[in-house]
Amino acid sequence: MDFIYFRGCMGRERIPGIVKATEQILDYLGVSYTILEDEKCCGSVLLRTGFCEDAKERMRANLKILSGSRLLVSCAGCYRMFKTDYPRIFNVNLDVTHTSQLFHQLLNDDEIQVRGDLKVTYHDPCHLARHCGEYEAPRRLLEAFGILIEMEDHGSKAQCCGAGGGVKSAYPHIAEKIAQKRIKQARDTGAEILCTTCPFCKYNLESHGMKVMDISEFIVDIMEGSKSTKTN
Repeated sequence: MDFIYFRGCMGRERIPGIVKATEQILDYLGVSYTILEDEKCCGSVLLRTGFCEDAKERMRANLKILSGSRLLVSCAGCYRMFKTDYPRIFNVNLDVTHTSQLFHQLLNDDEIQVRGDLKVTYHDPCHLARHCGEYEAPRRLLEAFGILIEMEDHGSKAQCCGAGGGVKSAYPHIAEKIAQKRIKQARDTGAEILCTTCPFCKYNLESHGMKVMDISEFIVDIMEGSKSTKTN
């Protein structure tokens, strides 16, 4: 496998731990990938907030670089853009995989054999789940690496984290209230960790009194804990 790992704006600029963890896993598994040193935004934020022509201009520039490549993304927003919006707007098909999908595939291929016993619950990002139909890969990973406990509202009925569609920037107080409600649901499960597969979700949920991790960070923690146990 040879991917362009498209890190996304949030991973590059605000939550680099997701990028670091993803690259650690890819390197550990020997997955061949490159990154774009001059990577630009996928255009999602522009499109969601109504700047459609600016978004199309950014998307056209990306297509000149990315067409014909295998793309790997950590961000649910990037995944939706490359999976559905680029094809819808420009009649192109892009080969895009979310990190949770790749890690699930490698788990099935017995490339990843580490297991843990932490109690974890999962927040479905809107763009990955309801918009693109990916519910299973993250869950199968979490069941393999920990003990998955579902929130009251999950899967197709999951609540938004509160950050999407420009709400975090335009109406931060609303984003805050939605995040607090979601965190309460997560805490009510008795889980130790809330996992998600979108940096925007992690960014909006993580300052509300519960440990929030991207699934890549969760896997790395389990892997490193396993190494430490073996060493001791």
